[in-house]
Amino acid sequence: MDTRGIDQMLNELRSVSQSAGNKPATAGSEAAGGVDFAQVLQNALVDVSTASKEARAMAESFSAGDPNVNLQDVMVDLQKASLSFQQMVQVRNRLVTAYQDIMNMPV
Repeated sequence: MDTRGIDQMLNELRSVSQSAGNKPATAGSEAAGGVDFAQVLQNALVDVSTASKEARAMAESFSAGDPNVNLQDVMVDLQKASLSFQQMVQVRNRLVTAYQDIMNMPV
């Protein structure tokens, strides 16, 4: 399984998340009980990475002949990891589009 594209995308999303995390939070959102967007994004990245690693480990166990791992579970986990990655890519695309829209607004 070639994971270079996934790893590259995860690294890109992590860098965006870190740069978003370095921005000072506004006092209004913290006082109103707002959610830290950078933390939510970071948690989502960790979840996607974890799902990918678990699916990869299960696939390796199955291909090694582990009798405790069946093909159905491997396929389900691989599909879950794929869907979560695709979802994260769509979130990234929406964030980029929103950023571009904001940057193109006349001041």
